[in-house]
Amino acid sequence: MKSSLDKTLGVLLAVMLPFLLLLGAVRLIMTPQFPALEYQRPGFPEDSFGFSTAERKQWSAYAVSYLVNDADIDYLADLRFADGKALYRAEELSHMEDVKAVVKIALTVWYGLLGATFALCLWFAAMGGWRKLGKALRTGAWLSIALIAFIVVMTAVSFDKLFDRFHRLFFTEGTWLFYQNDTLIRLFPLVFWRDAFLLVGLFVLLAAGLLLWITKEVRKKDA
Repeated sequence: MKSSLDKTLGVLLAVMLPFLLLLGAVRLIMTPQFPALEYQRPGFPEDSFGFSTAERKQWSAYAVSYLVNDADIDYLADLRFADGKALYRAEELSHMEDVKAVVKIALTVWYGLLGATFALCLWFAAMGGWRKLGKALRTGAWLSIALIAFIVVMTAVSFDKLFDRFHRLFFTEGTWLFYQNDTLIRLFPLVFWRDAFLLVGLFVLLAAGLLLWITKEVRKKDA
């Protein structure tokens, strides 16, 4: 009975791990520092409508902070250009509200996965199932690598299609489409999101690789 339970819990841990690492990587780059660094990356396109790098850093910091703070949409709606014109159109503000709702759900799921993973690790440790824990973590790490490999391939083949399908999954049709001179596009052009996807993938690969290195003794014992 215990062996069957351990096997079930091991499978559960392995399946949860890719999503835990993925959401953790997303949260890691969801800070004002990421766009600030991205704008200074060699080859990053300038804003053809006039934002300087300093202005991009300033306004993107508000946008990213809004997604993870407790403020309502007035946090962004009250922002103004020097001439008094609103920084965002109503459609952009509506989309940011939708994005914040998705981010809240994603972070709640991530916190739940963190708690569940910690509890499962404690279970195996308390039961003396270190080898079973190691095998579950290794399986989860390989699943994480497979997931990132798929995302990287899709990014290389057609990032436009991947980006479109991502939005179709979480948002109402057409609500994420904006004009080229809208603030959201000027701050976060498509290349920004391509780099974000790749950086998230890199973080997951590093974390998965670390897990494989930590649990390498399990592989040796199975050999």
